[in-house]
Amino acid sequence: MAFQRVDIGFVGGQVLAVRLEEGPLKGLRKALERDPGWHDLEADDGQVALDLTKVAYVRLDSGEHKVGFITES
Repeated sequence: MAFQRVDIGFVGGQVLAVRLEEGPLKGLRKALERDPGWHDLEADDGQVALDLTKVAYVRLDSGEHKVGFITES
């Protein structure tokens, strides 16, 4: 399965960057819609317990990585 980079932002400004497969990502989004409280999330590098009442946003990486240089004429 392919992993997607996901940033989970919390009230207060902290951000947790994780890599998730499609199933756990869908589970997180459903839990945010219906189940305030604790949610166990299976990430690429281990399990994370999240307090969903503190989650401010979830950002999915677009997959477009841009590296470039600015040159002056």
